[in-house]
Amino acid sequence: MFMIPAWLWIGLIAFTLAFVCNRLSPRDLRWFNRLRRPPWLTFEWAIPFIWIAIFIAGAISATLAWNATVDPRHRWGLMVGYLLLELTVMAYTPVMCKLRSLRVGSIIGATGFFVGLALAIAVSQVSSTAFGFLVPFLLWSPIGTYVTWAMIPLNPGEI
Repeated sequence: MFMIPAWLWIGLIAFTLAFVCNRLSPRDLRWFNRLRRPPWLTFEWAIPFIWIAIFIAGAISATLAWNATVDPRHRWGLMVGYLLLELTVMAYTPVMCKLRSLRVGSIIGATGFFVGLALAIAVSQVSSTAFGFLVPFLLWSPIGTYVTWAMIPLNPGEI
């Protein structure tokens, strides 16, 4: 019997969730694009590439955690953690744009960091390598959240 490898399932699920959750209307895009940014945000062009790298690292981490976990209940518990993290991260842009609220975006960003931190702690008990692939998210997430928070005073009507 042919079995689909874990890495393929994890990659397909991650890609599908990202694709489905990241739908923005033209109105939402206009709102977001007209927001003022901090003058020090000179790397905004790189943000999509940073997130692509983080999502790839997350999928690698999930695959390593899957392969390193013997107990099926623990294995599936970790996968639920990865799923929750991706859903939280992917909620940031559409929810913030629909609600037209940078404060909501900051809250979602901070929530994603704490979900990622809890997942990283759980994963570290199973595989230090899988944990290592979550470190880019743990480093970047507070930066992204701070950028959103720093935009609030620049866009006082959009909190």
